[in-house]
Amino acid sequence: MVQTGFGGPEVLSLTDVPVPVPGPADVLVRVAACGLNQLDVLQRRGDVRLPGLALPHVAGMDVAGVVEAAGEESPVPVGARVVLDPSVPCGACPLCHEGRGGHCPNLRIIGATVDGGLAEYVVAPASAAHVLADTVDLVDAACLPTPWATAFHAVVTVGRLRAGETLLVHAAAGNVGLAAVQIAQRVGAHVIATVGSPEKAAALGKIGVEHIASGPDAVGALVAEVTGGRGVDVVLEYLGPATWATSLAALRIGGRLVFLGNTTGDSVTFSLSDAFHRGLELLGAGGYVPSDMAAALQLFADGGTALVAGSYPLEETGAAQDVLCDRSTVGRVLVIP
Repeated sequence: MVQTGFGGPEVLSLTDVPVPVPGPADVLVRVAACGLNQLDVLQRRGDVRLPGLALPHVAGMDVAGVVEAAGEESPVPVGARVVLDPSVPCGACPLCHEGRGGHCPNLRIIGATVDGGLAEYVVAPASAAHVLADTVDLVDAACLPTPWATAFHAVVTVGRLRAGETLLVHAAAGNVGLAAVQIAQRVGAHVIATVGSPEKAAALGKIGVEHIASGPDAVGALVAEVTGGRGVDVVLEYLGPATWATSLAALRIGGRLVFLGNTTGDSVTFSLSDAFHRGLELLGAGGYVPSDMAAALQLFADGGTALVAGSYPLEETGAAQDVLCDRSTVGRVLVIP
């Protein structure tokens, strides 16, 4: 499915193209499923254009499939069931050497700056191909890469969430929220979640979330009840102004607010004296790294649940993107080539 311009679904064209050829350190993956992301739609519309994007372009960041061919330097064998990490740092720049590959100035993103998985085949560096555990369904694996790596980086790597602590997740029925909830459960933490509808609350209940608030107005009372008035240890915050004050108020003395989004706006105000007197930590969590991806996949293999909002054939990619934009859905929207 090739993007030939900027606009609505009409700029997408189902087209025959040559099967890509892997380089010495690459793998050729026959795509089993591709998870859609908001970036696919934003770049299709032209609202966002990442450096390196060139038309015609094949979108699709979250790819699972089977290795069909491999370059001579690839450690991943032909026939391996893999999921691809879409974020490919150069590995050679100072930031990569510092362990900050997510901020690499030469970062390539499969499906965003180079051709991705809305196709029968995709080429990727072998270093980006993670071999799946036998317990993980191949199609389910396309639900994982971006949300689970992003959530692991925020909650565990940056937020330092530990067993016995309590995590508050806003908009927990979103894809990053669903991943964060399950990651917290698997490290032994308690979860408090907020959602915007009974249907989303029911979906969280099915994956074992017991403490659910219907919107930010109900958070304070629930946090006080669950924590005995102490406050939560970590808040995962990606909405911005709509929930920022609620997030700060929910934290215990010395609590950690991890922020990685600005869905409702880009500017907030808060009391500096309150923040420093309470010893709060405000932690930005952009740019996951390959080790976050590997750790997240391991946690998923240990009993994680993939929630799928819908699966569509490649020729219905435009319709699938419309479903992605309907925020009433819960789970990933998948395209099955």
